Amino acid sequence: MRIATWNVNSITARLPRLLAWLESSGTDVLCLQEAKIAEAQFPFDQLRELGYEAAVNATGRWNGVAVISRVGLDDVVKGLPGGPDYEGVEEPRAVSATCGPVRVWSVYVPNGREVGHPHYAYKLQWFEALKAAVAGDAGGSRPFAVLGDYNVAPTDDDVYDVAVFEGLTHVTPAERAALAELRGTGLSDVVPRPLKYAHPYTYWDYRQLGFPKNRGMRIDLVYGNEPFSKAVKDAYVDREERKGKGASDHAPVVVDLDV
Repeated sequence: MRIATWNVNSITARLPRLLAWLESSGTDVLCLQEAKIAEAQFPFDQLRELGYEAAVNATGRWNGVAVISRVGLDDVVKGLPGGPDYEGVEEPRAVSATCGPVRVWSVYVPNGREVGHPHYAYKLQWFEALKAAVAGDAGGSRPFAVLGDYNVAPTDDDVYDVAVFEGLTHVTPAERAALAELRGTGLSDVVPRPLKYAHPYTYWDYRQLGFPKNRGMRIDLVYGNEPFSKAVKDAYVDREERKGKGASDHAPVVVDLDV
């Protein structure tokens, strides 16, 4: 079983690449972030033609997440139970579903913007709610994983130059502590490091030749419980999908399971 996570940075802009990638990669379940589209405009028909169904939590031009599956889609939960609002709005940042033998969450953690900004406090509150929401499944006997764009680099080795990020979000002790507390529910990072290259980044800014110069960050993560982690046979970042015209600024992270 092949499960992936990918921040596509607008499914409208990336749809031809998304459909081609699903076919070529043989992915069974894709957790997608930054759909940037209302659910009514989501490309259900195009995905159905390839044998996929989708659970979508999306409301418009910002945020939006989905679970896309060709192995079943049951017990869908849209939104983060107990999650905080931001400026009175419950943002579409989480959706969960059972896909065959595995239960997954697709999450798009708030960016935080800058330290001290209300969005940064919201980010930490969102992590607290995520920890509470997944704790039961994290400690369970069924393979379970939380996949997505966490907007946190777990260690200094997960950014191309930590000095560049001094005082900025994504690397602060509070954000990394929130990640550690999430892992404390019974989850672990299932993507090995290093992979086939020294720094398995997943995101490269469009600006200043970020990708050609490999000025990246590893912020797209797959955190699985013990049954999920034990089933992992391989994992990789599909850097090829970050190349070329019209690419997202994130690459897919792919995990193969024996379940």
